Amino acid sequence: MSNSMHNTHTEYLNLADYRLGTRVLDASDDFFAEMENLVNLSDPVFIDDKFTQRGKWMDGWETRRRRNGGHDWCILKLGVNGTINKINADTTHFQGNAPKEISLEVAATDTMPTESDWEEILPRSQVKAHSHNLFDINSSKNSSKNGNKNGNKSWKFLRLHIYPDGGVARLKIYGEGQPNWNNFADGELIDLAAAENGGCSVGCSDMFFSPKDNLIMPGRGVNMGDGWETKRRRGHETDGGYDWNIVKLATKGSVKKVIIDTAHFKGNYPDKFSLEGCLYEGKERIPGNGKGENNSKNDCKWQELITTTPLTADSRHIFVKQIADIESIFSHVRLNIYPDGGVSRMNVYGVPQL
Repeated sequence: MSNSMHNTHTEYLNLADYRLGTRVLDASDDFFAEMENLVNLSDPVFIDDKFTQRGKWMDGWETRRRRNGGHDWCILKLGVNGTINKINADTTHFQGNAPKEISLEVAATDTMPTESDWEEILPRSQVKAHSHNLFDINSSKNSSKNGNKNGNKSWKFLRLHIYPDGGVARLKIYGEGQPNWNNFADGELIDLAAAENGGCSVGCSDMFFSPKDNLIMPGRGVNMGDGWETKRRRGHETDGGYDWNIVKLATKGSVKKVIIDTAHFKGNYPDKFSLEGCLYEGKERIPGNGKGENNSKNDCKWQELITTTPLTADSRHIFVKQIADIESIFSHVRLNIYPDGGVSRMNVYGVPQL
């Protein structure tokens, strides 16, 4: 499968995605394997007979063996400020060279943090070799400084500590983007679904070939793997089945323009699509539709924004006048594709209601 390291926590966005602008800035050491590998999207690979002048080639960040005490660290800057709910310190293929423990600090400054700016959100915790090491982070228990309207803190910088040394293949930071609304003019039409603006795909029917989050990433997809693609449905001719992807908008707003882009999907684009919206402010991350389709007990009254409409291969489809003439405000949109297939990007332009 292309880009097969799918989001394990389907209700949250990986804020460490380099497509959002996240960068690895500095590390105490990356002698064996470069620090930038931490934010690669592909699954880590192991090549048995691949060596460099420094030793065994590894797909991750790996430091040399410490002999004089201390420990190693790495600093990342998120492309989009955000709250953090879970992390995955992936040590895949690091077996005799994984750290014993890790910890994580964060900072909310606009410039490179000083020592007094760092705040610990994950204390020293044991990690396993060659494993996905998942940790829950409760942002709401942090102090209210730099918090959003729900009291959750929004972070810009991360500092990963490994004890005492070793290698980590990938670092996933699962949470929600928190845009700075001061960067937008009053009444400005913005892409409310975009991950870079704080949109988040909170659930989908299937993402067998590529992750649901690709749907709302910046720019056009670079290839067929850089989109959201489901497996082939069998029996849909009789059971009426279809696939769907629900996106929580960056903030509540109206919907004025929609773009559905099937770039690179030629023999596997959906035959048709439709778009629905709802206003949901419940506690659950994914709103239901009253029929149990979304594996949710919550009810949500979906309104049709764009009726079932044919799609074409490898094309941008722009909808303005086709959007239903309703003055409703929406918090979520639901893209339905019939019966299955791949969509590269979805843009949902509207006016924020802050």
